[in-house]
Amino acid sequence: MRKILCLLILVVFIISLDQFTKHIVASNMFYGESITVIKGLFDITYVKNTGVAFGMGAQASDLYKKIMFIGLPIVACMWLLGLIWYSRKKSLRLSFAYSLILAGAIGNLIDRIRIGYVVDFFHFYFKSAHFAVFNIADSCITIAAGILILDFIIEAKKSFKKQ
Repeated sequence: MRKILCLLILVVFIISLDQFTKHIVASNMFYGESITVIKGLFDITYVKNTGVAFGMGAQASDLYKKIMFIGLPIVACMWLLGLIWYSRKKSLRLSFAYSLILAGAIGNLIDRIRIGYVVDFFHFYFKSAHFAVFNIADSCITIAAGILILDFIIEAKKSFKKQ
């Protein structure tokens, strides 16, 4: 039960940090405004993402958006809670990754329900090459994906050695 409590605290902390940073950006910047942090590499740029990853689906109908951007994430969050519960005794690495995904999903879901879009602001670039603008919730989901890939490789190696 202690693991679950720690993971819950982690999820709440990440959601709080995500929402706090989004609030700071949205309250202190104009849409599209950029503040250079590292010249030629990193800006804080206020972007309203009405789509999903990299803005995909932004032009979709309102019904489609409600199903795909609100309904589906709610179902995914319930599924993730089950994965966290199931993996809690098996693998801390998996539980941690699922918790990061859950926190990221909830952070972006809060935005979609509250304001109808996700606030993004981390903007990395080099010369004319620009990476999609993202936020803390997106970062957590990406880190979790890396952990899941790492876990798969570790478990595959263990399985291969047993043969």
